[in-house]
Amino acid sequence: MCAHNPPCPTATAPDREAARPVAHRPEQGWSLLCNGVLVFEDTGALLPDGWLIPPHRDALAGRPS
Repeated sequence: MCAHNPPCPTATAPDREAARPVAHRPEQGWSLLCNGVLVFEDTGALLPDGWLIPPHRDALAGRPS
């Protein structure tokens, strides 16, 4: 899927979110990466094969102490 040189990480690679975005819809809260991964603003993701990756950001990040 990726035509970049060097190629972006595959959808199954641990660093899959390092792939380049090909579509970005901030008003809807998602970005499509060149490896086919759909990344959501809550840090969750949908892989091309339908697997879901749950949000993985720290639940307390950005909250005032």
